[in-house]
Amino acid sequence: MPKPIMIKIRVSFFLLLSCASVSAQPGAFKNNWTKPPQHIPNNVSIDAPLMGNGDVTMSVEYKDDCLRYYLSKNDFWRLRSQADGLSGPRAAGFVDVKIEGFNNVGFTAEQRICNGITTCLLNKNSQRIEAKSWVSATDNLVFIELKAIDHATKVSINLTAPENKQAKSETGIIRNIHWLTRAFADSVDIKTEVAIALKTINYPSNTIVIQPGKKLIIALAVESNFKKAKPLQYVLGRIEKLNKNGLAIRNQQHNKWWGAYWDKSSINVEDSVLMKAYYQGLYTMAACSRDKKFPPGIFGWTTNDTPAWNGDYHLNYNFQAPFYGLYAANRLEQGKPHDAPLLDFMPRGEWYAKNVTHTRGILYPVGIGPMGIEVTRNFAVGGYQKPGDIEQGGLFYGQRSNAAYGLINMAQCWRCTYDEGYGKKIYPYALAIANFWEDYLKFENGRYVIYGDAIHEGSGNDKNPVLSLGLIRNAFELIIDLSSTLKIDENRQAKWRDILSKLSDFPVQIRNGKNVFRYTEEGVAWWDGNGLGIQQIYPANAITLDSKEELLTVARNTIDEMQRWQDMNTSNSFFAAAIRVGYDPLVILNELHKYAVHTNPNGFQLNNPHGIENSCTVANALNEMLCTSAGNVIRLFSVFPKNQSASFNDIRAWGAFLISARSTNGLISDVKIVSEKGMPCTIVNPWPGKTVHVIRNGKNAEFVSGSRFTLKTVINETIGFKL
Repeated sequence: MPKPIMIKIRVSFFLLLSCASVSAQPGAFKNNWTKPPQHIPNNVSIDAPLMGNGDVTMSVEYKDDCLRYYLSKNDFWRLRSQADGLSGPRAAGFVDVKIEGFNNVGFTAEQRICNGITTCLLNKNSQRIEAKSWVSATDNLVFIELKAIDHATKVSINLTAPENKQAKSETGIIRNIHWLTRAFADSVDIKTEVAIALKTINYPSNTIVIQPGKKLIIALAVESNFKKAKPLQYVLGRIEKLNKNGLAIRNQQHNKWWGAYWDKSSINVEDSVLMKAYYQGLYTMAACSRDKKFPPGIFGWTTNDTPAWNGDYHLNYNFQAPFYGLYAANRLEQGKPHDAPLLDFMPRGEWYAKNVTHTRGILYPVGIGPMGIEVTRNFAVGGYQKPGDIEQGGLFYGQRSNAAYGLINMAQCWRCTYDEGYGKKIYPYALAIANFWEDYLKFENGRYVIYGDAIHEGSGNDKNPVLSLGLIRNAFELIIDLSSTLKIDENRQAKWRDILSKLSDFPVQIRNGKNVFRYTEEGVAWWDGNGLGIQQIYPANAITLDSKEELLTVARNTIDEMQRWQDMNTSNSFFAAAIRVGYDPLVILNELHKYAVHTNPNGFQLNNPHGIENSCTVANALNEMLCTSAGNVIRLFSVFPKNQSASFNDIRAWGAFLISARSTNGLISDVKIVSEKGMPCTIVNPWPGKTVHVIRNGKNAEFVSGSRFTLKTVINETIGFKL
């Protein structure tokens, strides 16, 4: 890490940081399984080791006498714009390792978070089998190493795939390489194909007697037609060239990539449970999100051909939530894949806006796929779906906010980077949302009003839902910022500012003697099954510690009334919302600890059917507690207990700043700000009442004082402080 106050030591993939005291980092944490993972029936509550490189993903389970590795690939879907239950991500294939005489044996597994290498140990009487596996971080290769510890053991290896009438599957053997292809080419809008090639190193046959002391190495190559025109030919060529020397090189490259990934930023808090959850969440997203065109679906890992909710991109928070924490954590490479399906869907969104709401701009349904695919189109009425939920073939549930919700992470990425190339990329999407709300809002009695926008799926003809009021504020603040920075459509800013200044206030009601937010001005007042009533705070960014105290009081009262710390829908926004309004930090940390222990070994929340949406809940919450920058005001440890010590390095803040700092029993030190774009930097004075000496690029500069101060910066300038 480029952090002069810290010294880094690496020992056997364990990363230790030393600065007066030693603090544990990713390498010090492991996931442990002491019983067989549950069978994975429908991608729900996966309790199994998870591996991946952001394109190829893999999980493993042991059942009967078979160790099964589930292979999936982010860009392998059945791509058809129909809600026929036949569209969505699909499993690429399975590697089955059958072990003779190992029926219902003892099973343990250990995974190193630092690099994802997973070791399964099978134990029966006096015989043990060790299986070590990993997905290469730098190319689409998978390695499985089998070792007989005590006695020679017979194993067989099979490369298979799920039975599916819609899939065209072929298998074969060529030059001792086993191969498999799966394709969805009939009755689809876009053809897809995946190819897998497998060979063994050290042992030439697919039925093998492993001798103690001599490892069996299984190597696989995986690729799709979106990356290579002839994926089978490509994987055969890749796997044929692999040998033991190549394995060692790729292992080095793999660990180098993960080392660089962990160097992006780091934190240290006293609670080891939260530390593990923090890094485990970032590990999960590194393993499943890097493909720029195909972000992970709702479950991240696809283990069969019938994932719940079609495994889609669910746009009323589920798809966006796992990305919330990536930008502050400085994991931009994992965050940017989020945008592709939203941008690709714009032509259909424009069609819906024109034909459903008769407006300009874009209107999005609840569930889409990649490359403009709409997996919820023409959904059948019945069960959860009611008449009126489907409009012009699109499944909207009466909600008008899905496209604006898609802008949340784009806005965060922009504000944390001010990358003009990125701004130009997302500008058409942001402009389309501004166009939609310019037309859809009604101006009456001196204010802009939202009619006919359901806050909850199918909640009815709601007026002024608090979530949409927050999302609109985020959208217009963003489009003004983009327009000013990029110098595009500056003549339209007066209208956008007028909407912001006259948009309806958040509705309020009284519950248990306190003013709290009402979910809508007219319509749904409260909903016990979710936390939508606080999402105008977060992720919509409409309320911060600079908001009026009356509004902050209502917000804190609402947090008190909801208490939705462990919620199958909105925990990922509830913690951050509480932090944004200055809720009691001791309560937040206590609830966050309970949340972090309420998980499967791989970090997935217990009893939560929504896959990866909570992966970064802990990471996001801790980043916000240590350094929040919403509204372009940096606050250090502002919602963190004064009697606990903590530190962080290179948290990414609004304004394109990388921030580092330390707090020891409430005394803040080692504050460092790196300005990437030369933006003005406003910071709440970490040393109230004291005059502070500014250090610029190591040289003494000006003195500043006051409750907050704004510093001019230049590109790539490093700023420190001295009392």
